[in-house]
Amino acid sequence: MYQIGDNIVYPMHGAGVIEAIEEKEIQGQKHRYFVIKMPSSNMQVMIPIDKVLKSGIRSVADLPTLKAVLLMFDQGEVDKSLSWKQRYQMNMEKMRTGKIKDGAEVIRDLTKINKEKTLNSSEKQMLDSAKKIFISELGLIKRMNENQSFDLLNDTIERFEISG
Repeated sequence: MYQIGDNIVYPMHGAGVIEAIEEKEIQGQKHRYFVIKMPSSNMQVMIPIDKVLKSGIRSVADLPTLKAVLLMFDQGEVDKSLSWKQRYQMNMEKMRTGKIKDGAEVIRDLTKINKEKTLNSSEKQMLDSAKKIFISELGLIKRMNENQSFDLLNDTIERFEISG
């Protein structure tokens, strides 16, 4: 189980730090909560400890995993036979997993498509959200601020665009 000070990723929300464990009484029942600070959105989230497994929360990826994921931006092909709705559904499933690899695939694929044709508003929003979530985790892994993380992701994307 997680402890105060642990870096975690909350699927669809991004990376954060467990700041406290609090007990609250709701409708006569006491529940314990993780209090998570989400630096990227400057938000605080409370998640019942007994619901952590269902929530998909995971520890922030380690450096070797991050390095492997950053190399993925050079690999993979977009399935051009899919309609945007099918692609959106598939990418939403990836986002819900909360896995760093899945989020990176969404960024890579939507960025490639966006180079060829303009994304519709739903996919643009998904790409922005995937980038924010990825950047939040990248920052915690590499101990970088948001701007540095943003620059590292963009540099990685540009490298893959030049070689791709």
